[in-house]
Amino acid sequence: MTLETKRWVIGGLGALFLVSLIMVQWLETARRAEEAGLRPASVSAPASSVACVDCHAQANPGIVDHWTGSSHAEKGVGCVECHTATAAEPDAYLHYGETIATVVTPLDCARCHVDEAAEFAASHHSKAGNILASLDNYLAETVEGSREDFNPHSPTPGRAFDMVNGNASAQSGCKQCHGGKVALQSTDGSVITVDDLQPDENGIPTNQAVLATIVKDDKGQPLYDPGTWPNTGIGRLNLDGSAGSCTACHSRHDFSPRRARQPENCGKCHLGPDHPQKEIFEESKHGIAYRDLKDDMNLDAVDWVLGVDYSAAPTCATCHMSGNMRNGGKVTHDPGERISWTNRPPVSVAMDTDANHAIVKSTDEDERRALTVDSWEDKRNRMKDVCSHCHSPNYVNGFYEQYDSFVQLYNEKFGKPGQAIVAALAEHGARTPTQFDEEIEWTWFYLWHHEGRRARHGASMMAPDYTHWHGMYEVAERFYMELIPQAREMADHRGGSAGAAVHRVINDILARPEHAWFEEGAAEQSERIRQEMERRYGQGSERRDGAE
Repeated sequence: MTLETKRWVIGGLGALFLVSLIMVQWLETARRAEEAGLRPASVSAPASSVACVDCHAQANPGIVDHWTGSSHAEKGVGCVECHTATAAEPDAYLHYGETIATVVTPLDCARCHVDEAAEFAASHHSKAGNILASLDNYLAETVEGSREDFNPHSPTPGRAFDMVNGNASAQSGCKQCHGGKVALQSTDGSVITVDDLQPDENGIPTNQAVLATIVKDDKGQPLYDPGTWPNTGIGRLNLDGSAGSCTACHSRHDFSPRRARQPENCGKCHLGPDHPQKEIFEESKHGIAYRDLKDDMNLDAVDWVLGVDYSAAPTCATCHMSGNMRNGGKVTHDPGERISWTNRPPVSVAMDTDANHAIVKSTDEDERRALTVDSWEDKRNRMKDVCSHCHSPNYVNGFYEQYDSFVQLYNEKFGKPGQAIVAALAEHGARTPTQFDEEIEWTWFYLWHHEGRRARHGASMMAPDYTHWHGMYEVAERFYMELIPQAREMADHRGGSAGAAVHRVINDILARPEHAWFEEGAAEQSERIRQEMERRYGQGSERRDGAE
């Protein structure tokens, strides 16, 4: 080989090496741009789903567009991989050569996301469908609506309505956040739910007889009861026996982590008069910082670890679910793992939980210790780990002292006394067993379910206006100006020893030091009225006035 030839070979190898370096740099830049969301990722439909993508790109382009922007698409997870079903499943049908089901459940997601599904199944989110047996649902199904459909009583011009759906409020309201039982239509006019199907641990029905009664369309697709589907309630009760809906937080069909990390994603359910966490967050310093510094939050990061990928501000996910540098970046799909009080009930309860993740309710301390697997202190320490990324230990501990003091104040001054008063009314026959048929039941519900929750949630999330003006101010007004007078009036109406027993409960509560101002004020006002009556009309005039 001549010297000239060697020069050409070396030059060629050098050029090849330079081109390879440029290519590597270009690929790395492209990868980082995709991760940051600055350019769309390179995706291609897996062979199993090519026909699905091609067809739905014409019929439902929004679905395909969302899927194309998902991490599923990047990793070759397509339509069939998520919607695949066996012929034994009640909602399965043959669709262009593939056996699929419309509803994708946590049991389906668990085929790939094992740990996430297990964490979610243990969470209160997955139990949200339990509202079906709650006072809230009684309001929606009975007080606001009717458990039976009823005649509309008058025509609606331009529309032909034969009957009124009494469950419409619960279906469009409660169940769209909490979830409800997904149901299939039956040939006898009823509906088929998980209760009828009795699925095994794999989601396959053990009651085979009911399968023959499922109504199907002319293409063989089982028909869902429109009162139960669509539904993405977080605690949805699925036909396969699983509870929950992953798409309640991870919007279908892109399952965007970026969207799930933002507080607006939680606002569908966590807002309003009884649990305004979204509004509370927006008022708090955390929410103000988030709005101002959102561009610095690195929301498109793959892992999104607090203290590593971002530290500008927190979101709901930051505090309750996402990983941080103190816990090795571990994400949890059980938000309750970092909550030390539950502020949902009339009286707040410490979040000691047992092996089944249920709150320990025993009042015996030895029994509580024996049952508790994850204590409120454990949960609080996990939350403190999050707080410590931005706040000193003294700051965090001081906040929790303020928060604990506030919850205890609400519990002891209003929550427990309110419970005792309404219980005494029921025990002594001064109110009926029917809920919400008497004014005091609405008063008590407002006090703890709306104002009391707002106050406690406000304190937990550092929002002083919700803590005070939208919270304890309204709690106090409701307690002193409505609950107490209404309870006294009902006790008077009941009369006899039963009425006297209710009065004793009220008097014992108001005799406590924290209520002394109210009784003293009433006595002072009564004395002023007596003196004024005597001045105007003479001795004993208050008795004559009362006699009239």
